[in-house]
Amino acid sequence: MNQPPEPRSTLPIGPVLLLLWLVALVLATAGLGDLPLRDWDEGIVARVALEASWSPWPERFLPSYWGEPYLNKPPGLHWLMAAGFELWRQLGGHGLQELPPEWLVRLLPALLSSLLVPLIGLLQLRLRPDERTTAVCSALIALTLLPLARHGRLAMLDGVQLLAMVLVWWGLLLARRRRATAAGLIAGLAGSGLLLLKAPVVLPVLASGLLLRLLDRDLRGRDWAWLGLGLALGLAPGLAWHGWHLLQRGDQALVMWGGQGLSRLTSSVENHGGGPIEPLVEVLEGGWPWLPLWPFGLALAWRQRRGRAGRWSLGLSLATALMVLPLQTQLPWYSLLLWPPFCLVCAPVLASILSGKATGVLRRLPWFWGLLGLALLAFSLLILPTAPNLLPGLGAYRFLPLPAGLGLAGGALLLVQASSRRRRQGLLLLAAGWSVSLLLLFLSPLWIWELNERWPVLPAAELARNAAAPGGARPLEIFMEGESGQRPSLRWYAGTAISALPKQADGAIPADFLLIRQEPSGLPAALLTDGTLCRLEAVADQSWQRWRCSTKATDFGEFEALEGFEAQP
Repeated sequence: MNQPPEPRSTLPIGPVLLLLWLVALVLATAGLGDLPLRDWDEGIVARVALEASWSPWPERFLPSYWGEPYLNKPPGLHWLMAAGFELWRQLGGHGLQELPPEWLVRLLPALLSSLLVPLIGLLQLRLRPDERTTAVCSALIALTLLPLARHGRLAMLDGVQLLAMVLVWWGLLLARRRRATAAGLIAGLAGSGLLLLKAPVVLPVLASGLLLRLLDRDLRGRDWAWLGLGLALGLAPGLAWHGWHLLQRGDQALVMWGGQGLSRLTSSVENHGGGPIEPLVEVLEGGWPWLPLWPFGLALAWRQRRGRAGRWSLGLSLATALMVLPLQTQLPWYSLLLWPPFCLVCAPVLASILSGKATGVLRRLPWFWGLLGLALLAFSLLILPTAPNLLPGLGAYRFLPLPAGLGLAGGALLLVQASSRRRRQGLLLLAAGWSVSLLLLFLSPLWIWELNERWPVLPAAELARNAAAPGGARPLEIFMEGESGQRPSLRWYAGTAISALPKQADGAIPADFLLIRQEPSGLPAALLTDGTLCRLEAVADQSWQRWRCSTKATDFGEFEALEGFEAQP
């Protein structure tokens, strides 16, 4: 581990990073439209983008959600998605009320998130200019990390936010003496991207990058002035939008910074408790197969802390940990911020194994990968086919871990060889096997398991979308019991707002309304008083029903002869 830096490599870094990006594109887009949008963020992001695609300029600058001001997040990604929706309508002749397909909703976030793979390689190359193999290893690790590949495919802001963060740091690292303005402009434009995605994140990202750049001590006062000028120019678009938003919506505009931003540090939202345990568990779950490299990488970075590479690897690891671990609201995708430093830390250790310079325990690490591969093979070929009761429903996917197991086992055998060519083949085999398993996962319905729904929304949404108002009148208000109707994905597919059924004692139930529920028979207790009459109007899969109801009994006298009529005194 104390070997001197590798000699300057002739590895063609550009073509290799391009190839890895193409593989990332395949993983990002495979099976992208096979599953419905999930709660909460996908349904919300899609709806805000759809409403933006209907709005003329400059009204489009003000995001809305079901016609109300949307104050959760800035609309940077939503604008880009809206442009895609408009193009889809123009090319395909689709109507304004026609919902874009799932693959289109997820396509732009997936494409942008895939750029993170080569960008992490370029970031590492700025830290270690003479170690191209280490840069390629960084991109390879980013390509094969399940959390990065999976969350980047979702119609959410987090994958694109991660790209903007790394771009800020890369832009700052580009700054040189007498050539700092362009670098500052790149970092500033990336900062504007953060301001238009999740505004509060720009503060710690820029602060950490500028502090580490200051510790490099290679820029003079004039260089810092030019860097500051570039940053100011780049940040201007994002700051201008927030200023205009504040003028248009007043104090409401501050919700993006406080209620939906900094408050995550002080309060728990929707029972998603905080603390450091969940993000650490996410790293332990999602860091495979590279997780064993992490402690060795941190130790190496500590020994190299006086140099730029070690200082930045440790500094960004600490900065992102301070952004994530103290949060009082924790969701699985919040820990995505930890993965770029993870790649930077682990890559030089992987490069040392590949070069044959690893010693001690690290030299024997490929054997651990081999054992892990054999365990996956046994799980795939022996356990899953013979234990349907133990793992119900997974038997059909028993071949999913097979390529990863073969890649790990075969790659480990080659990585311990004396030939450098064999070791390169071993790493390629390991990464290829893991990538094929990721591809099979994304082609299956299992890849969004953390966002699995309590119940599928499509049958209920179909009933709501197909509801017709009597006599061509204004559409009736639609209710569901409890908070079920508030699910964004349900409202997205229904194409209309769905309210929670209020109590009649509150006097909030309209005279005529529609009720969607899943119980096979009977009516909810809230409708069993005050002469409410309901007629079963339509049914859908999984016992979903649509009832047409009225609190004015005389208006529904004709229902008495119809099958499915229920009257309550």
